[in-house]
Amino acid sequence: MQENLLVSVIVPVYNEERTIATLIERLKAAPFRKEIIVVDDHSRDKTPEILASIPDIIVVRHPENRGKGAAIRTGLEHVSGDVVIIQDADLEYDPNEIPKVVAPIIEGKAQVVYGSRFFKGLPKDMPFPNKMANVILAWAVRLLFFYRLTDEATCYKAFRTDLLRSYNLKCERFEFCPEVTAKTLRRGIPIVEVELTNYQPRTKREGKKIRWTDGLEAVSTLIRYRFRS
Repeated sequence: MQENLLVSVIVPVYNEERTIATLIERLKAAPFRKEIIVVDDHSRDKTPEILASIPDIIVVRHPENRGKGAAIRTGLEHVSGDVVIIQDADLEYDPNEIPKVVAPIIEGKAQVVYGSRFFKGLPKDMPFPNKMANVILAWAVRLLFFYRLTDEATCYKAFRTDLLRSYNLKCERFEFCPEVTAKTLRRGIPIVEVELTNYQPRTKREGKKIRWTDGLEAVSTLIRYRFRS
């Protein structure tokens, strides 16, 4: 077990002034060796000022709003860790669960690990359209790649850094998830899933940005990368 491996946490953020300080505080306190790379996707609220006041993190700002996928690609340019994981800037995911997500990679048992919200069914508080989108995505992966995933769209996706960089990512928005899923499975690399137990879904009123229509784009992306050489 290589417990000294550095985990790089990429945090794409856009207009999250209510949650970003708490999220960074929780990330810092979580029990694993880390660097925190925050990519501000041209926020128009107080997010930039809040980030400027937080020490011991790497902050990069986009000169214009581009999307979550573009922010992740920018963050990857600044990564120096052995393992990369994505962390949304809201409080839906608990950073204290990151150690168990990255553990199979640190232990040399996996190259890619997803934290699954759905081992025991869909959260009752998740809006119905989002539930349906997640079900459709899981079945799309099964039909296109003959691979069973319970949670394709999870935020907590962890990779060996060298592997993720080799994917030559093209994503701009939320299609990061299906792009990396497709490119991983096309290479015949298993995706290990570990159960998340403290997922707290938020609503559109609370600031959730992804929509059920993004699920349709995700399916289209899976199909595109399933057959693209």
